[in-house]
Amino acid sequence: MHINTQTNTTVLVVEDYDDTRFLLRAMLEMRGYKVVEAADGRQAVEVAAKELPGLILMDLNLPVLDGFEATRQIHAQAPTRDVPVVAVPAQCGGEYRRLALEAGCLEYVSKPINFHAMNDIVTRYLAH
Repeated sequence: MHINTQTNTTVLVVEDYDDTRFLLRAMLEMRGYKVVEAADGRQAVEVAAKELPGLILMDLNLPVLDGFEATRQIHAQAPTRDVPVVAVPAQCGGEYRRLALEAGCLEYVSKPINFHAMNDIVTRYLAH
């Protein structure tokens, strides 16, 4: 498991539902993190390359490019190769989890989001 010891406290939230993106942003900003957002997988790849976040929270069922492929593309680029990605899907099945981990996600937190658990995960990956 990759633990990020950088001082980069930017989190990329990749989520196509506005309400969920808003809740994650609010939780993270209340804890002092900078948040950037993407509403689909293609935007996620572009924003990751531009912003170089310290952590990515990735929904998997996304329009344009799904989260599995977005994660693979993010990890295929040198500047974002080592950025930890945590899957945050609505699905909680074992097969979905396996596919997320194979795509390069380090952890899997299904919705509805347990914000205490999510805070622990974000803290574990980001030096804050």
